[in-house]
Amino acid sequence: MRVRVLKFLLFVGLLAAPAALCAQDLEYKMELGGALGGSFYLGDANYSGLFKDLCAMGGVVARYNLNPRMAVKGNLVAAGISGTTKGGEYHIPGGEDIEFSRTLYDLGAQFEYNFFPYGSGGGYKRLYRFTPYIFGGMGFTFAAKPVDNVFTLNFPIGLGVKYKIANRLNAGCELSFRFSMSDRLDVSERTSPTLNDPLGIKSSGMKNKDSYSFFALFLTYDLMPKYRKCNN
Repeated sequence: MRVRVLKFLLFVGLLAAPAALCAQDLEYKMELGGALGGSFYLGDANYSGLFKDLCAMGGVVARYNLNPRMAVKGNLVAAGISGTTKGGEYHIPGGEDIEFSRTLYDLGAQFEYNFFPYGSGGGYKRLYRFTPYIFGGMGFTFAAKPVDNVFTLNFPIGLGVKYKIANRLNAGCELSFRFSMSDRLDVSERTSPTLNDPLGIKSSGMKNKDSYSFFALFLTYDLMPKYRKCNN
């Protein structure tokens, strides 16, 4: 009797082993999580100072994984931007110093390319738990009053790194530059002069427009497993 029970348990174990291996090796279609970090502005009050007048940013992130090398990411972010001409190389005609502070909202989508095939599967898949990546896309920027509501397109580009810290948990950081089609993001008071075209240089295309950047840390959780036939 004991021998039969041992044989039965061994038989069940052999059947269950491939299924368990397949479960551990699942790939997932989507990721959902959040991002926190800093934001800074580039424009008439700050031409090139990275991380100058750093403000807080935060939001939600969703990613659809097309394959281990490519993904499409969406974001909804609230961020602050601020700047001042005081103590800088930029001088307003008349010698007045101007400063501003404003909150904006960013809704966008980007295409990501991983330098290494990303995932947790081993063996023949040759996936890596860590990879750098680059991305680019398009989005919308909304900055509310107290002056005028600004609604404009933005074009983000950036780079980052991601690491799979657990089978369904991903962490990483990225730096992005978001080039807007507006020159009014740095206006927050009804005063004169303002940082909206202070030198009277007309804007055209991407010329003389404001931009902003995010440095974000993110954490996402895998959703929607890809159920594949287990070859055993």
